[in-house]
Amino acid sequence: MTEDTPSGPFSRRNFLLAGSGAATAGIAGCLGNGDENGTAGDGTENGDDAGDGNGSGRSWEVGHEEYRTTVTEADLPEELFIYAVQTGWSNWDAVMAAFEDEYGVPLHDDQRTSGEALSDIRTNAGNQDYSAYNGFYPTGLQAWDDGFTTDYKPDGWDRVPDDFKTDDGHVTATRQMTIAINYRADVYEDRGLDAPETWEDLKQPEIAQDLAINVPGAGAGLNAMLSINHAYGGDLDDLDPLFDYLEEIGEHGARHQRNLDRQFTAGEISTYAEFDFGGLSTKYNSDDIPDEDVGVVIPQGPGGGEGAVAAPYGFALLDNAPNPEAGKLFMDFVLSLDVQQLFFDGFVRPIRADELEAPDEFPPASQYEAATFEIDQVELLEKQEEIVSEIIDRSPLPGVEA
Repeated sequence: MTEDTPSGPFSRRNFLLAGSGAATAGIAGCLGNGDENGTAGDGTENGDDAGDGNGSGRSWEVGHEEYRTTVTEADLPEELFIYAVQTGWSNWDAVMAAFEDEYGVPLHDDQRTSGEALSDIRTNAGNQDYSAYNGFYPTGLQAWDDGFTTDYKPDGWDRVPDDFKTDDGHVTATRQMTIAINYRADVYEDRGLDAPETWEDLKQPEIAQDLAINVPGAGAGLNAMLSINHAYGGDLDDLDPLFDYLEEIGEHGARHQRNLDRQFTAGEISTYAEFDFGGLSTKYNSDDIPDEDVGVVIPQGPGGGEGAVAAPYGFALLDNAPNPEAGKLFMDFVLSLDVQQLFFDGFVRPIRADELEAPDEFPPASQYEAATFEIDQVELLEKQEEIVSEIIDRSPLPGVEA
């Protein structure tokens, strides 16, 4: 970290920008000297492999503006460790394969949550095996506030919305998950129900009887409940609208529950709130249920308007960590348009989505435009522990502490 970065709880708030409130083969050669669209070559004048003068093989130009630097093959380890880059989530499978195909370096399959990553970062500070943090953006902000990150702005950093990056270059978002309502279209048809469009629709007894919301300790559960609270007029300091809503749906059988995808495909629940990635993956990737039996909608508030929070995920280069140049190469790779498209192809909305065309499988863009809102991630970081505790104490739905 830079020496003039202030210390103390949440003192780095001042470093945020003013806006903070609010296929594998095709990847080859996508990094290097950026063009006007943010995509790049391979770091050489003529687009061919080039040595760095020391016999180390290929080299790549990475970084945004003052962070521009050269990474050579000599900088690459036999295996690169990045927290929470894992198969089975966010289409990392495709990204991992593309990275190894491009650079010959496998990414370690790190099967852990963002919170587990932060705990490991704290435990191993000063003796770190991992080059960078990847995961839930607010957790990255916590690592930043704890002093575990260092500054680096990858190529394409300027195209990340101001709300989703720190202006000191410590934490940058790479993708977003938007809260969606996932429902069993076949069950709704059998019950004579219309597809849900708003949170108000879920109050119907025929829906609420087997409706589930994840627990507040899970990112999808917390963001679903913050979406409901916002839709009914609440904010991070006032959760009463959420509890009023939970009281109503709880009277008809709604509950908190983990393992929602498994319960959903088994027919034990017909409706649940989850990130759009989860519902779309179930719809198009699961062998346990036909595509046509799964509906995914971005919910609006009771009278229309904002009802679905867009939760960012991102990365941060770790301070005094091994293989920092390889970490920078990874960060540029993930933020390049070709790899951003891989997220889209895996039903994850990339942070540079406005520069790309969404796959037809996603809900219509009009749903996102009408319903999506964003939360001040620094404020959420400050208040999240208190919010989770309050939900556990006050939620009338069974299963909240599971």
